[in-house]
Amino acid sequence: MTAHTVEVPEDNAVFGQTTSAFASFGYSAAVRAHGLLFIAGTIGRRADGTIPDTIEEQTEIALRKIEEILRLENLDTSALVDVTSYHVDIRRHLPGFIEAKKRLVRAPYPTWTIIGVSGLASPGLLVEIRATAAYPDAPW
Repeated sequence: MTAHTVEVPEDNAVFGQTTSAFASFGYSAAVRAHGLLFIAGTIGRRADGTIPDTIEEQTEIALRKIEEILRLENLDTSALVDVTSYHVDIRRHLPGFIEAKKRLVRAPYPTWTIIGVSGLASPGLLVEIRATAAYPDAPW
């Protein structure tokens, strides 16, 4: 299998100092394999490392990070085929998540699975989003 690791530059304005997490935790932002782009779970941590209090801002930041990874691969959100989001206190935060998602995600819509969880990697995180995109030039 041929796989290509997507590297987010350390000076990336969207990710900022959060790019250090890739090396610290030993994972890639995304990997291209078999015509698909597998994007690791993204969180709503600001470029300066702080965590916003609202689900809306965390959702927007996480989705902007996914957009940035897609951009690095010359794709946009229309390439998304499958998304899974993990939510702390899902009943409380789902309405704000949906509102932020509506502002940023346009048709054609990917499949989307929403899962409630008891917690994420850092206190204060409310949502984590992972995604898979398809390359339009991939042979089927």
